[in-house]
Amino acid sequence: MAGRRGGRSNGMLLMLALHVFSQFVQLERKPPVTAALILANVIVYLRPGSLHEVLPSIEEVCLSPYLVLRNFDVKRLLLSAFYHVDEAHLFYNMISLLWKGVQLEGRMGSPKFASMVALLLGMSHGLMVLLGTLVSTLTDSPAPYTSCAVGFSALLFALKVVLNHNSPANAIVYGFVVPARFAAWAELVLVQMFMPGASFLGHLSGILAGLLYVRAPRFFSSGIGALVRRSANWSWMLVTRPLWFLLGRPSPPPSRRFGGGSVGSRNEGGGSGGGISFQMWRCRACTYENWEPADSCEMCGTPRSGGGSSSFSPTAPPWPQHEPLPGSPQTSAEAIRQARIARFTR
Repeated sequence: MAGRRGGRSNGMLLMLALHVFSQFVQLERKPPVTAALILANVIVYLRPGSLHEVLPSIEEVCLSPYLVLRNFDVKRLLLSAFYHVDEAHLFYNMISLLWKGVQLEGRMGSPKFASMVALLLGMSHGLMVLLGTLVSTLTDSPAPYTSCAVGFSALLFALKVVLNHNSPANAIVYGFVVPARFAAWAELVLVQMFMPGASFLGHLSGILAGLLYVRAPRFFSSGIGALVRRSANWSWMLVTRPLWFLLGRPSPPPSRRFGGGSVGSRNEGGGSGGGISFQMWRCRACTYENWEPADSCEMCGTPRSGGGSSSFSPTAPPWPQHEPLPGSPQTSAEAIRQARIARFTR
């Protein structure tokens, strides 16, 4: 149980620490949000010192549609993700988070990655409550409504969808080779076959949350998505800018590459292909560089129209350049055809 501490360890936490350390040593740019998420999960599991008395028990935070709706216990939507049943549960989830977080945070930049994680966590767990209530009503079975789940798995399934949704490569899922964009669906079925006790609705909710995120980018560039992202950006600036100032170094620009990649394949250079290219525009008020779909600055809220922005095409860009996604508005029909031919003849 996640509520215990001081029990016998089977060595998986040590293996996790060694694996995370070896991966971070090899990275030129460390992903702080990914590291913080892993550390938070481990601390909640170990409950060291006085935290054992402060942190709620697993029964008080596990995600149950019944408990969330009856008591309006919204803390379960957040805290349940950071609790794990045993070391194996924690180990495999954190190894998966490390792999996905390193790739996504490196491409998106830490503030955008943090805001995406917050959105996907709320969406996936909110969908789980809705699906549990709906399935219980339709099947006249109380189990989906009253069951209680913990763990980072729903968010991991959402991150898997974001990472692979436009990848032309293949992925290996439990020994089966499948197209990477369908890897989350294959894992959903296989996990349920091999581990019937896993939360099917939780994993499914994560996939649906990931699909909503990648299929409706304009929605997340405004409204609640923009609010969460702007809060993450400002928080990131407040934390990092003083540190870079004290170190006498300029604050590094965030990465602007988003999506792509494959669970089962990696380029020789350490990256992975299949990313989405967005045109950038720079806010004249605060000079923040925004994605093309955004109608207002994600940092300060200045509208893009009316002279509030300028196109951004530096001679020596600070992030890797890559081909635009075939089918984007800037791509002609002939360019789409040539890109498809090139992709299948490499």
